[in-house]
Amino acid sequence: MPDRRDTTRRICSRPNRQRRAGSQRHHCRLDRFIRCRRSPFTLSQRLIVPVTTNAPKPTPNAVVNDSILPSTLGNSPIAPSPPTIVLLRFTGDDCPGLTASISERLHRFNCRVIDVNQAVIHRSLLLGMLVQIPGSEDPERLIRKMRRKSRKLGLKCKAKIVCDPDYDAWVDRQGKSRFILTLLSRSVTAEQFAAVSRLVSDQGLNIDVITRLSGRPKREPGDELTRACVEFSLRGDPTDVNALKASLLELSNRLNLDLAWQRDDAFRRNRRIVALDMDSTLLQAEVIDELAKEAGAGEKVSAITEAAMRGEIDFDESLRQRVQSLEGLPESVLPKVAERLQLTEGAERLLSNLRRFGYTTAILSGGFTYFGEHLQKLLGIDHVHANQLEIVDGKLTGRVLGPIVNAERKALLLEQLAANEGVDRKQMIAIGDGANDLPMLSRAGLGIAFHAKPIVRESAEHQMSTLGLDAVLYLLGVRDRDLVE
Repeated sequence: MPDRRDTTRRICSRPNRQRRAGSQRHHCRLDRFIRCRRSPFTLSQRLIVPVTTNAPKPTPNAVVNDSILPSTLGNSPIAPSPPTIVLLRFTGDDCPGLTASISERLHRFNCRVIDVNQAVIHRSLLLGMLVQIPGSEDPERLIRKMRRKSRKLGLKCKAKIVCDPDYDAWVDRQGKSRFILTLLSRSVTAEQFAAVSRLVSDQGLNIDVITRLSGRPKREPGDELTRACVEFSLRGDPTDVNALKASLLELSNRLNLDLAWQRDDAFRRNRRIVALDMDSTLLQAEVIDELAKEAGAGEKVSAITEAAMRGEIDFDESLRQRVQSLEGLPESVLPKVAERLQLTEGAERLLSNLRRFGYTTAILSGGFTYFGEHLQKLLGIDHVHANQLEIVDGKLTGRVLGPIVNAERKALLLEQLAANEGVDRKQMIAIGDGANDLPMLSRAGLGIAFHAKPIVRESAEHQMSTLGLDAVLYLLGVRDRDLVE
């Protein structure tokens, strides 16, 4: 005879247990449904009904309109939830359509994009978005959805809710001063990068953006001259401006690089005039030294030239002495010397792009008009101001005509040029290498001591000794991809 317990176990077998459990769940759901039907309000509606003795009693089985509930059931409506700000950061392998897919998902939450920054480094995406979602949306749900969407796109997503004090502090930082620090070198090393970023940090400045302006370098550059430029966008006020400038010069000398410090304002992006010295700036040589070689007085004149460029002797007197040594030199020597003069690295690239961008260009030189006009035709320069050699009967007399273009006259000519063009002096760029260029460099909005003598490097606002003349374009914020070769 079978045991009754065995029969009971068979009755309570798994299928029977499942049916019984299903029946219990059904009755529970039915019970909850009945309880909810006893009240004409949903749970959310019951939660927002104000507790007041003057509130009218709801009519049973009446249909309640959510949009009018606060005004009909109480004296003071419930304020909507404030919007929430969320910071989203996406990283991963780049491919077309990623930003569109992310933005489309954010659109479903009616997000407002407050700030955004995206960069791609060697096919790796770095995308940051600061978004605001309305109070009717759940920020935690947004974060979950964005992480899920990121996984489908092969990205990683980090997110956090930004509290009001942090956001207000971020907005307040807008009013701080902004600067641009440009790093120029043949190639940027980690040592250079570390030294510059540490200097910035020590001065209490914050790096907002770092941008590479130079083109992508080849793995094996070969014999060609390379150039590299990185631009730091900084925010804040230096703790000690004089110490900062001294440190920039010290780093430039020690690490074989150039560092240019500029205020990031509208004038930096709207320069209109570029004035250049000629000898040892546009040209690799000093023209008067080349003429002196033809007259057999090369060494004597070169020594005087060096002393004058260092500021050791009066420029006007040194020019008279040097020109006097050219007395009797045939006029036919001038084109011969002009043909062998070598342009400075980057001169053609600089001038062709300045002309393309609509800049006014000028030569302001203590050299001679014959050679300035030669360069004017060669490079398409707009204005030339230099000294005029006196020639009688086909020979040089050893004198110059008119006022000497010295340091003060260069500065005056620069101001006249600005007045004629109708531009502010802050929109002018001046480039030179000698002591007689210092007044001109100080009057311009951007004065650059180019491969200059020590006294000039120490006195000028900006120095450039590593790259060619075309590196001046980087100081204007121009990228290599925007230039013609």
